[in-house]
Amino acid sequence: MNRRLLLAAGCLALLAVTSGCLGIGTGPVDGERLDSDPAAPYEWETNRTVHITVEENTQFRTVMTTNESTIELFRRDGFGGTNPLSVESVRYRYPNGTVLTGTEIRERGGEVRRTRDETIVELPREDPPDGSALAFTSEGTPKRFTLPTYVEGTYEVVLPPDRGIDFPIFGQVSPGGYDTFPDDDGQVHVIWTEPVTADTISVRYYLERDLYIFGGIVALVGVIGIGGLFYYRRKIEQLRKQREEMGIDVETDDDEFDDGPPPGMR
Repeated sequence: MNRRLLLAAGCLALLAVTSGCLGIGTGPVDGERLDSDPAAPYEWETNRTVHITVEENTQFRTVMTTNESTIELFRRDGFGGTNPLSVESVRYRYPNGTVLTGTEIRERGGEVRRTRDETIVELPREDPPDGSALAFTSEGTPKRFTLPTYVEGTYEVVLPPDRGIDFPIFGQVSPGGYDTFPDDDGQVHVIWTEPVTADTISVRYYLERDLYIFGGIVALVGVIGIGGLFYYRRKIEQLRKQREEMGIDVETDDDEFDDGPPPGMR
């Protein structure tokens, strides 16, 4: 049995290695995926280097101003490595307002492709990237947004409606040095007005109704605890009365336990 387990583990390891070497899951990103429409218009007119809008379905839209011709998009896997970031609805905007789709980026000499460790976006080579911006849509995780800082600069994260970060147990933001404000639509904006030097930004948030649920659970636990204490005290009182009725209880004085000599020897 041990040999079979070892053989199975070895086959899985070999499959993982060979799949990476053979490039399974790598290569150019599908054009239809690149050209798909975002869930909402990208926030091109922003005062931040990177503007991120988190959707209720955990998707997020990113617009980043970049002076680089190549951007490597990835997520850290927690083991010192990286995985390629899944992207769709890729757009590239020139300073004059012209916007290219993903396939148009390719037509002008750029590319969007996946490797084992990252998604590489090569912007059009014949055009200077200064003042241009790259936008894409990707997937996040519920109630927590985490993303590496691909470009140096200021950042802004817009949370979905009715989400908050102020309650310490459920809300947390990293790195520090940020400001927050709510907009007219009930969405909280988390802003780093100074260039972010950390490797990653992270915002853990909660739905406002979660606080009411948490408060209800705390109140219920408190009621149960008080009820249990009252029941326990009642049982003790009943036992005391039963002992008294049976004549088991014996009143004692403190002097029975003094350190004096035994009776008859005083």
